[in-house]
Amino acid sequence: MPLTAFALNCTLKIPRDDDESSTDRMLAELTNALAAHDVGCETARALAHNIKPGVLSDLGEADDWPKLREKILAADIFILGLPIWMGQPSSVAKRVMERMDAFLSETDDSGRMPAAGKVALVAIVGNEDGAHHCHAECYQALNDVGFTVPANGGVYWVGEAMGDV
Repeated sequence: MPLTAFALNCTLKIPRDDDESSTDRMLAELTNALAAHDVGCETARALAHNIKPGVLSDLGEADDWPKLREKILAADIFILGLPIWMGQPSSVAKRVMERMDAFLSETDDSGRMPAAGKVALVAIVGNEDGAHHCHAECYQALNDVGFTVPANGGVYWVGEAMGDV
């Protein structure tokens, strides 16, 4: 059975039909590389969904997190894509990780956290020192909620936003 990946773009840009972000470009590079190895990839932009603040998997009416959570857990590989703002992961990425906190108190049929057996990648747009810092923050959180973090799995884009290099 082929592997699948789900990428969640945590850019701060409000989604519009013709509005590509640097994080979109970074995720496209990564998902194209995975697709070359027959990994089926899907990408969604977090701001296109109503992700309520909180630490539960379902916060009721008008909370879109349960649908995104389902896609994250259905994939073999979860990719968290984000820009750096003021030396930190974007607030959107932090909200996504906060919602994953619910995994700590949830178990699957084998008694494991829902993300057990799944790999997490983090794709960052920003400066090198900031990228290392943000990878540390994100990978610690993702590992805490059950994802496997691959060695040297942090990818980042250093340079001018939307640049060619």
